[in-house]
Amino acid sequence: MIATARLVLRPSSAAGAQRAFEIQSDWAVTRMLRMASFPPDRTETEAWFADHPRQWRDGEAYRFAATLDGRMIGLVDIDEIAHGEGELGYWFEQAAWGQGFASEAARAVVRFAFAERGLSALRSGHAADNAASGRVLAGLGFRLLDEVERPSRSRGEIGLQCRYRLMRDEFVERDRPFDKTDA
Repeated sequence: MIATARLVLRPSSAAGAQRAFEIQSDWAVTRMLRMASFPPDRTETEAWFADHPRQWRDGEAYRFAATLDGRMIGLVDIDEIAHGEGELGYWFEQAAWGQGFASEAARAVVRFAFAERGLSALRSGHAADNAASGRVLAGLGFRLLDEVERPSRSRGEIGLQCRYRLMRDEFVERDRPFDKTDA
């Protein structure tokens, strides 16, 4: 468990599947997720969440349910872990957008990845039309590498994705106030 100023981040488990299904049933959320299906498939969501504890135990992925006042409002994770690197991902319910929750949670998980798990670098990315996610990554110190065309499962098309990278020694260990410019 990780506590931030406003959130509690708990390792995700099968218990979070229903809430994740609800959040990803919102097209505005899921259209920004490259690997998610829309509409979401309940059985697929349940199977994915049921596998999270094993992924954690095996060091394949570290997924955190982001909770506010005991209610899951999103998920932040490090996955695709190999050779000392991983990929940061996050999604939040639409009601949580624009309040700095993504920045707050992602900062804590990046700190966890570098300090607790010893990763040396993180990758991340976002759909080119998701400027808010780009602001989150820039605020964490991620550097834009390139823009590439990649398939988007949720949109059912090839889309432009901005890809980023952050090295452990570039991560600035700081806490700062969150404002409306954070996603």
